[in-house]
Amino acid sequence: MKDYFVWAIEIIFGIGMFLNAILFIPQAIKIYNKKNSDGLSVVTFIGFNIVQLSAVFHGYIHEDLILMFGSMLSFFLCGVVTFLITFYKR
Repeated sequence: MKDYFVWAIEIIFGIGMFLNAILFIPQAIKIYNKKNSDGLSVVTFIGFNIVQLSAVFHGYIHEDLILMFGSMLSFFLCGVVTFLITFYKR
């Protein structure tokens, strides 16, 4: 019974990590389409990137592939948003 519980939690966590990552896509699309990043803080998104990068390293150290790859995906997509904010602030 315990194995099924652990398996279920890992599945839910994996789905959550994926959803966390794809939530950056609408923001990137909105910025790209409007060619404007007014109202968005680049500092906030840099902070998100730092947290996600530290989660990648934490997942690596603890051999947690779900955390590591989910955080890598979030780091990449948040990085796209951070790049677009910086690009369109100029």
